[in-house]
Formats: sequence, C-alpha cells, structure tokens
Amino acid sequence: MLLVPTILCGGAGSRLWPVSRALHPKPFMRLADGESLLQKAMLRAAAMPAAVELVAVTNGELFFKARDEHRALDLALGASYLLEPVPRGTAAAVAAAALHVERAHGADAALLVLPADHLITDLAAFAAAVEDALALAARARLVTFGIRPTSPETGYGYIEARGSDVLRFVEKPSLEAARGFVASGRFLWNAGMFCFTAGTILEEMRRHCGDVVAAVERCLERSRIVERDGARRLELDAETFARVPDTSIDYAVMEKSERVSVVACDIGWSDIGSWAAVAELGAADAQGNRVEGEAVLHEASGCFIRSEARVVGAVGVEDLVIVDTPDALLVARKDRSQDVRKV
Repeated sequence: MLLVPTILCGGAGSRLWPVSRALHPKPFMRLADGESLLQKAMLRAAAMPAAVELVAVTNGELFFKARDEHRALDLALGASYLLEPVPRGTAAAVAAAALHVERAHGADAALLVLPADHLITDLAAFAAAVEDALALAARARLVTFGIRPTSPETGYGYIEARGSDVLRFVEKPSLEAARGFVASGRFLWNAGMFCFTAGTILEEMRRHCGDVVAAVERCLERSRIVERDGARRLELDAETFARVPDTSIDYAVMEKSERVSVVACDIGWSDIGSWAAVAELGAADAQGNRVEGEAVLHEASGCFIRSEARVVGAVGVEDLVIVDTPDALLVARKDRSQDVRKV
C-alpha cells in the first residue's frame, strides 16, 4: 500500500508565546537539539518505508518557511504543499489532502495525518503503530491513534475503546472524570493522528459531511498549481475556500462514522501544549531548574528559563517560566502556563 504522510502545519500556538507567533507558529519552534517540531514530523514521515510523497497543509504565508524546513533536511522524499488562504478547520484540510492523494496516487493510497507540532520520542514504537494502522486502513477502516494515559490529564480528549474498536470520543473532561477514565483502563488520550485510504475517508466524508467535500472540490477546480524551484504547491482559491464549512475532522467524521478503529500505543508522545510541557523535555539540575541559553541562578528552584540572547538572572524564586526573546519577555508561574495565551 502506498503511503502519503500528510502534515497539518498551522495554528497560532499562543500558549507558547513569545516564541510562537502568527508568522512563526509552534511547528517552527526549535527545540534544544536545533530541530523544529515540523522537521521532526517530516523526519518521522520520511522514515516510513511505504512513503511515496510528503504533503504539507499550511497557511499560504508560511509556504516558504515550510519549504525551507524541508530543504534543510535534504530528504529523498519529495514534498507537495497545499496552501490555505484562510483557516477552515481540519476537515477541510483532510478533504483537500485526500482529494490530492486520490488524484495523484489512487483511492487505495493511504494518508497518515500528523500534526506538525507534536513530539514523538520512541520512533520504533511509532513505526510499529503505523504498520498496525495501515493493516486496519487496508480493511477500509478510519484509524486513530490512542496514547495510553499516564495521568488524569484534563487538557486532552479521550477515546473509549474495546480492543481496536472505538466506542466513543470524549471531549476534555473534568479532573474527576479523567481520574475515572484512567482508572478504568478503557480510555486512551486522543493524539489527533489518523490513517486511512483516500477512498475510505472521502466516502465517509461524503456520508457525514458532504458539504465540506463538495465545497473543497469546487475550490480545487479554481485553484492554481505552481511548480517552481523543485517545490510543488497548490494554492487554494481564496474566494471558494472561504466558503468551506469550518469544522474539525473529529467532529465531522470520526465521532459519527461506524468504521473507526484505534491503535493503542506508547510512543513517547506529547503535544507540547505549554511551557511547562516544554520544560519537561530537558534535564533538570539538582534544584529542578531547566535552562536553555544562559542564566545565573541563586536560590532558585523548579524554574524553566529560555533565553535567546541575554543572560537571565533569577534570585530566590521557584516554579517560574521565564522566556526571553529580543522583543518580548514572558514571566509566569509554571502552574499557570496554560494561561499564557491570554496575553
């Protein structure tokens, strides 16, 4: 089965301000090893043996940044770019990608839909999970990936499953409900990753959200393909794409279809949804501080400090996030890092 990894690269990433901005969103944020989250997603995609093409769905204004991220990796796997003039949700993005894949590779080719801004550290386990997903996709299933929970997180959606069968999706629960989910052993975190053939997802989309597919098809009829400098991009027509219903693939299809399966996995997954989550990626000193850049600390504990240019001094403080960039400075309590988007 041919495989087309499809990377969804957009979003504001406002909880990771000031590093994540509208024109430099979270997927382009570089981690301590120098690679961006988008590059890590591209490398995961290129490692799949059946992959024949990489598709990136992104904002038109981010095309050159995404192209340069791909070029810097010097991958043998070529990339095409579907450029959205306005955001219309993941259902529109998946429909556009599936129609592209169907036309380029046939209805039996599989899409592996990956968010560009998630981190996966166990690549061998990820590859094994993809193989399991492809086997299910070959049986005309819509496959989602479920992460075995390690704590009662309230910021994630959950999947209740029996084996590979999905019983229901649950939106972000209360803490009490999340504790019950984890204790039951029946629930998985919803990782927002999917695998299905182009033909299967389009069939199910036409059944459950036909207006989305029809609107995207009208848009593609008026859209322009540009091939230049070794990059192929499809510039989605602004007027018609703006009329595509704005909805998520989860709500539009996955929660309604009777053909949904799940692959439960432990792949070292994180959605890097806050600075507190970023902090957990690095090694801590004896006082629990984690530093990226230069910092001088005195009687400080449990802090995360990231500085791009200047030395940061921290005295007598604990459990703070300090992120210093050339034009903006963030100081927040670590337990309030989800509220960064409010500034």
